[in-house]
Amino acid sequence: MTVLTDLVDQLARQLTHKQLRLATVESCTGGRIGGVLTDKSGSSDWYEGGWITYSNALKTALGVDPDLIDQYGAVSEEVALAMVSAGRAAAGVDCCISVTGVAGPTGGSAEKPVGTVWIGWALPGDRLRAQCHQFEGDRASVREQSIVAALSGLLQQL
Repeated sequence: MTVLTDLVDQLARQLTHKQLRLATVESCTGGRIGGVLTDKSGSSDWYEGGWITYSNALKTALGVDPDLIDQYGAVSEEVALAMVSAGRAAAGVDCCISVTGVAGPTGGSAEKPVGTVWIGWALPGDRLRAQCHQFEGDRASVREQSIVAALSGLLQQL
């Protein structure tokens, strides 16, 4: 069993036990979180679906204030929280995960180098939380680490 499979199994049990539904809003992971969640048979019992908001235009179409993107950048705590809040509202779910970051190998800056990833969680009771990670490795590795951090972070907070 892989780390991801184990995380998804644990998450499925928790969401099912607590009768919670989940949605995702992904940028740098490009839909891979939704992919690993739906690899699990029966995921329709607890996973509503998700959005791949790779561009800023799609972030704003979902409901992220373009002024937040202009002021803080797409890779920021403010945008991660806005993404997760908009996703939860649009899907009508209890929980939501958002991921926005710089997977590389290009696109980084001195302020936000390659590997900078913000993960947001919307939790029951209108709780919102975001956490910044600085992952190492190539593009695939940064994306994989982002998925693990997003799922394990939700699991720890349920």
